[in-house]
Amino acid sequence: MTTTHFQAEPRVRLQPAGLRRLRKEGRLPAVVFGKRADNTMIHLSTSEFQKWLRQGASGFIELEVAGKQPFTVLLEDIQRHSVTRELLHVDFQLVQSNEVVRTKIPVKFSGTPIGTKQGGVVQIQRAFIEVEALPKHLPTEVELDIGGMEVGESLHVRDAEFASEVTVISESHEFLLSVVKP
Repeated sequence: MTTTHFQAEPRVRLQPAGLRRLRKEGRLPAVVFGKRADNTMIHLSTSEFQKWLRQGASGFIELEVAGKQPFTVLLEDIQRHSVTRELLHVDFQLVQSNEVVRTKIPVKFSGTPIGTKQGGVVQIQRAFIEVEALPKHLPTEVELDIGGMEVGESLHVRDAEFASEVTVISESHEFLLSVVKP
């Protein structure tokens, strides 16, 4: 898995007005949590985080927080404003190299299905697969070739292949993608 670096600063618990002021200053409130670790409230650059999201938002993140040892995290959750879709808050999961991590691995679909030339439409039902593994065994993404798919065919979680060290948590029958009639 690739690693991205972000500079972050510690923050104190703020009221909603304080959080709005922080966001107006271009800072994104966040929290880091993990097993046997205290929650750490931080804030980081909203523009840097948005740039990372546009580039695919996968892999480990190394957070450098002033006055603390850098720590490695995975993106766990993003909260957005329901109307404007503006970033409101981010949750990060602390990663420890000797502990199994549960996370969502993004699925990358490559190719253009044959069925689209016959009038079919591609519907993506799920763009990630939930897995569990030691951090060193986690893939950055799962790539599935959809070039040979006809109208009426579907891809399921069971169609993705992982190393034997990775345990798939998502149900094997969950749909990832379908080519359907319009």
